[in-house]
Amino acid sequence: MAHFVKSTVLGGNFETPERRILQIYRSKDPENWSFWSCLVNQQYVAVKKILNPFATPATAQSLFREIKLLKRLRHDNECYSMVVPLWIELTMKQIISPVDIFISPAEDMYADLMQTDLRTLIESKSIGDEFVPFLLYQMLRGLKYLHSASIPHGDLRPESILINQNCDLKICDLGLPGVQETHAMSYTATRCYRAPELLLICQSYDEKVDIWSAGCIFAEMLQGRPLFAGRNHVEQFCAMTELLGTPSDDLLAKITSQSTLHFIQSLPSYEGTGLSKMNSNFDSTALNLLERMLVFDRNERISASDALAALYLAAYHDPTDEPTADHIYDWSIHERWGSNNTLKMELYDEIIDYHKQSEVRQFVKNWTQSTSGAQC
Repeated sequence: MAHFVKSTVLGGNFETPERRILQIYRSKDPENWSFWSCLVNQQYVAVKKILNPFATPATAQSLFREIKLLKRLRHDNECYSMVVPLWIELTMKQIISPVDIFISPAEDMYADLMQTDLRTLIESKSIGDEFVPFLLYQMLRGLKYLHSASIPHGDLRPESILINQNCDLKICDLGLPGVQETHAMSYTATRCYRAPELLLICQSYDEKVDIWSAGCIFAEMLQGRPLFAGRNHVEQFCAMTELLGTPSDDLLAKITSQSTLHFIQSLPSYEGTGLSKMNSNFDSTALNLLERMLVFDRNERISASDALAALYLAAYHDPTDEPTADHIYDWSIHERWGSNNTLKMELYDEIIDYHKQSEVRQFVKNWTQSTSGAQC
């Protein structure tokens, strides 16, 4: 039986396995009581505490979705521990008995400790022009991996881009609805970074929504302010058309919603001032990539893989070090949500399976090390 240590730090109550957490030492953000930092196995990590995760079906589904996704992703530009070689211990007490999962008041997720996010850096004007391509490269590298598994982020924004003191970048917040859950997803993406197909809710969409969001973030890093900052959906779309021009007739022909089509046709027609007029100091290669990312027609929008090969990112592009996922993610598992109790048991099964996989990986690692010096 594992031993658990109770501790209270800056208003947060923790019951943690003694073998894992040696010290909870400070709050990552004193105004947000859901995040702490701690020392795990002599390595500092961030702790995300999810209070009352089964209080509503929406929070339970979000938690299950995030755990399911992270368990299948392993990439150094994605955040939580199932993606990077750290840990996820959703209150390890739940591993001891199936009963405990029904009474646990909170879930703890451990991740790499990142010192800041992109929103903070942009607002503090701390990003020099020389760092923009490196940050964009890492963002697109993470998106390439996600998209190869048929996983859209769906709500990419500066706050979901975490950065540490070495300028290493990680993408977080993967618990949002996926492509197959189209209606719910359209309301989750932050408006300033929302792709037009999400904004208008006018057609099916895919991982290319993230490319638009990444383009908006890219432009914001370059100019220090949001590219499109409408106060509502109408203003947001108008801002897009004023800069990029009114969508072509070919694209309008693909819109199946008559109300959406009438809305677009009711707006003034714009040729578009063009991205090149935003700032004459923009690097021409940066502008070329940005123009390929911010395209109304998602079928014409550049992919993450092709964007990585753009001239602007040539200093960092390495096809041998831009991995893709081993499997396509099966979204059908989310088509029929069960009751909260069912979700709890499914989450419990996910945790058990993860730890079994971890034990197998550790066994193989130990066996490999023990036999590496053996002679035939």
